[in-house]
Amino acid sequence: MNISKSQYILGLQCVKSLWLYKHKRDVLTPADAYQQTIFSTGSKVGEYACKLFSGGVKIPFEGLSFEEKVALTKRYIDEGVETIYEATFVYYGVLVMVDILHKSSKGWEIFEVKSSTEVKDVYLQDASVQYYVLNGNGLDIHSANIIYINNKYIRGPELEISKLFCFENVTDKVMEIKENVPSYLSHFEKTICSHNEPEIAIGKQCFNPYSCDCMNYCWADVPEYSIFDLSRIKKEKAFELYRSGTKLIDDIADIESFSISQQVQILSEIRSSDIIDKEAISSFLDELTYPLYNLDFETFQQAIPEFEGASPFKQIPFQYSIHIENTDGTFEHLEFLGEEDKDPREALAVKLVEDIPKDVTVLAYNMGFEKGVIRSLAGLFPHLEAHLMAIHDNIKDLMTPFQKKHYYTPAMRGSYSIKYVMPALVPEMEKAYKELDGIHNGGEAMNAYATLHLIEDDEQRKSIRKSLLEYCKLDTFSMVKVLEKLKERVG
Repeated sequence: MNISKSQYILGLQCVKSLWLYKHKRDVLTPADAYQQTIFSTGSKVGEYACKLFSGGVKIPFEGLSFEEKVALTKRYIDEGVETIYEATFVYYGVLVMVDILHKSSKGWEIFEVKSSTEVKDVYLQDASVQYYVLNGNGLDIHSANIIYINNKYIRGPELEISKLFCFENVTDKVMEIKENVPSYLSHFEKTICSHNEPEIAIGKQCFNPYSCDCMNYCWADVPEYSIFDLSRIKKEKAFELYRSGTKLIDDIADIESFSISQQVQILSEIRSSDIIDKEAISSFLDELTYPLYNLDFETFQQAIPEFEGASPFKQIPFQYSIHIENTDGTFEHLEFLGEEDKDPREALAVKLVEDIPKDVTVLAYNMGFEKGVIRSLAGLFPHLEAHLMAIHDNIKDLMTPFQKKHYYTPAMRGSYSIKYVMPALVPEMEKAYKELDGIHNGGEAMNAYATLHLIEDDEQRKSIRKSLLEYCKLDTFSMVKVLEKLKERVG
């Protein structure tokens, strides 16, 4: 058996997914742009963590076979090197690469680096198989440790690596868990060596601790819109219903056992009709005053904060769009997009208070996000705080009528996310998003801006900036069209 540490973790989650990885890799879903960003972030965090142990040597990730990496690691250890990055070992077919292997006066220490803000149980499993393999290679392991990101750290003028990371000694927990490693490996070996695909039903393991790459394959018999799409249903209950034969929402018999919100969705599906509370929607519309400022921010995150006053994974706004609906029914559009080579926050905040007066109604979709961004800006820039908080306090949430199921149509599929509400009410907008050049959703916008400073070609940078502006503008125009549909339904 040849198995890597990541495959070991895969087997712990679901041994069927491990078998598919070994025998039917073509059924796995390739990593998307979001997952690639996670991988890239993890690599960057790992590089910075190595600076905590300066003077070490690195086993090259590319250009060497695993056998050569193992041999090079052994050579460095024999030569007395005290710190090795990506130290590579194999033991009875199990391959591990240790992020940081350090020899102290007490013995060898394992340090696994995670781009997370906490120590998760799966990290202990990760460390336990490393301990098992290194111990099998005859190394005296003094401790196993997890290095993770300190999300309470606020960057000053210079990045302080020692404050950016937290350490947790997990040796005792790892020592306990590692006793189970041989039995798991024996089970994995029997599974992998079998030509028969394991018969394992879908379940909570499909999501925990990670979303499985095999879901498109294993969930092929689950209807596209199923009991799992019932709003706020607990996974345990959804699987219980599914296994009992209730696969579709309109198969549900005991409707009264569900919440009022869920009953709205169920009845709408059974009747194939919209459910509209005109009185509640009218009350929401009556709270809006004009001119009405439709606002949407775009943000990105940095695991390693590059700007003073920023924390790891803090939402950093770099762009906004505003569609103003005037009293006479006419519209104006305002926008901002930060420069890619500097901190965009102050320039954005200054422009925002220029564009939005203190005493107007601001409309956002899922206002908690916009309010959080504005509160953060107000804390950073005291000279703008009063005006920013006035904007904050005047925000209304366009999501409210949909979140409270005052307006529900089957096309929303139980969700009040703009991702479902907008195409359900304004289907022509979905086509408009598809026709955008290059950037079609918030994730793509975030990735485009985060890497924009790396692009040297001026024309390419200008093209991406244009695409960012077009995308964000369409977001607030979508809000305008959704509000228009609400008015029509009660008019």
